[in-house]
Amino acid sequence: MKKITTIGLDLAENVFHVVGFDARDKEVKKKMLKRSQMLKYFVQLPPCLIGMEACASAHYWARELERQGHTVRLIPPSTSSRTYAATRTTTMTPAPSPRL
Repeated sequence: MKKITTIGLDLAENVFHVVGFDARDKEVKKKMLKRSQMLKYFVQLPPCLIGMEACASAHYWARELERQGHTVRLIPPSTSSRTYAATRTTTMTPAPSPRL
């Protein structure tokens, strides 16, 4: 398996969507996680860059993931919704990886 260097994380109430990319921005992993599985999954990964839309719970998850050695970037909702509108993607069909 190729090494995951960047992750796009879509937060929701109970199910989170994780999309992992390698150093060449090629999608290498796609996974759905329940809230109880989140930290267990990310503790197994080597430190990487994680991008997620800024929302109320994003700040909590950012702190938890940074404690595990990951770098987290919060994307303003206005930016992520423009990406969605421009590409007409759904949650499990990610837009092209923006440089974070």
